[in-house]
Amino acid sequence: MANAGVVNATGDAAPDAWRRVVALIVQSFEAPARGTLPASPEHDALYRAMLRAGPAADAPPDAGDS
Repeated sequence: MANAGVVNATGDAAPDAWRRVVALIVQSFEAPARGTLPASPEHDALYRAMLRAGPAADAPPDAGDS
């Protein structure tokens, strides 16, 4: 989702900006773990967030959705 946000935000202006995000993420996996991670979001909350961020979020609601 983070990389998709970079791609959407930079578009044609900086089409290779996503490469830096990927490199940062890969480098973060190389470091030794320093502690426990916070709990992950609940499945439904994450799903709703992905729906909000996707291209369908800009589309008008379907008449059958009411």
